[in-house]
Amino acid sequence: MSEDKVQQLIATIEGLTVTELAALVKQLKEKFGVNAPAFVAGPAAAPAAGTSPAAEAKAEEKTEFKVTLISVGDKKIQVLKELRALTQLGLKEAKDIIEKTPSVIKENATREEADRLKAKLEEVGAKVEIK
Repeated sequence: MSEDKVQQLIATIEGLTVTELAALVKQLKEKFGVNAPAFVAGPAAAPAAGTSPAAEAKAEEKTEFKVTLISVGDKKIQVLKELRALTQLGLKEAKDIIEKTPSVIKENATREEADRLKAKLEEVGAKVEIK
């Protein structure tokens, strides 16, 4: 197998979801008659399967987060202003979120975006949770 084919295979595997990766591992075990301990433990087994512990860990990392406003604190107006600036919500929508805590601020946020929202809102006294 040429180096280009190997790199293409690795790139393809890195793009798989956890479910797809599990199905791939299962099919490889069935096709080659390998049991789980030998398949995972052997250093030669990982390159042969095209997966590495790093690739599996990357596939299992959560990539989408839900940011929830838990409480506003005593600086309601500052939280309202910051929430509007961060989310581009109108006054009424932002006010509704603040008055009905806990409220989801953003779904399917990246880790960086979720951390940024949390940090900015906590600076003005709000409590925020990331799931």
